[in-house]
Amino acid sequence: MKKSVLVTGANGQLGKCIEELSLNFEELNFIFKSSKELDITSFNSIKAFFEKHHFNYCINCAAYTAVDLAEDEKEKAFAVNAEGVKHLAILSKDYNTSLIHVSTDFVFDGLKNTPYTETDAPNPINVYGASKLQGEQYIKELLDTYFIFRTSWLYSEYGNNFMKTMLRLSKQRQELNVVNDQIGSPTYAKDLAEVILKVIKEDSNNYGMYHFSNKGETSWFGFAQEIFKQKKIQINLQSITSENYKTKAKRPMFSVLETSKIQSTLNFEINDWRMSLKNLIMK
Repeated sequence: MKKSVLVTGANGQLGKCIEELSLNFEELNFIFKSSKELDITSFNSIKAFFEKHHFNYCINCAAYTAVDLAEDEKEKAFAVNAEGVKHLAILSKDYNTSLIHVSTDFVFDGLKNTPYTETDAPNPINVYGASKLQGEQYIKELLDTYFIFRTSWLYSEYGNNFMKTMLRLSKQRQELNVVNDQIGSPTYAKDLAEVILKVIKEDSNNYGMYHFSNKGETSWFGFAQEIFKQKKIQINLQSITSENYKTKAKRPMFSVLETSKIQSTLNFEINDWRMSLKNLIMK
């Protein structure tokens, strides 16, 4: 009998990447639901859905990700990123469903100068990070069998992301200013989708918290440079500091994730971020 997999927030970039890759997994039966089709903030709605289908896995890609807007919409951010996750955790327990949840590097304050491990103490510095951390905590309190994947600087051919913003702006302007003092690891959403699907395919019971990002680190400026280099786009790119680019929400200055646990425990080879960017751009 085929394993049944629910993907929430399926219209986001990770959900879309999972949908694309799902065609290679005929042994799995996927149900993709956008946030409009299945609102995780409504407990009764998702309870009725779980009751009807009895999923083996739930991959939660539903998230409130507008980092700056979250500072003004705190209740909305927590409703999706914390309470909605709590609903999924409760129902996963009730219906014997393995929950796979996606979290963020923004649970950290960015004050370290070495990569963050799964055992480092979180300390979010914005509402978005705080709401995602609360979601993680609900899962840990309610479930013994779960996977949480923290990731960083996600981009893909789908949805809204830094790469697509840079390419769009390059058509509108001759010069761009990009921050050079925030350091992280750009991560291709399809690489994250692959490790999630590997866990399901192999029926892994190596439950717990994992950090996943592409290898290597750079600044947003370095990321932009590489995007334009690989796309062969000529543009005047200027590096600026965070002081010169004020945002409503504070960002961690350093949020590189240490990924050795996922490589050894789940036996997954991780690409360098430049290679994954090349894989996307050459598609």
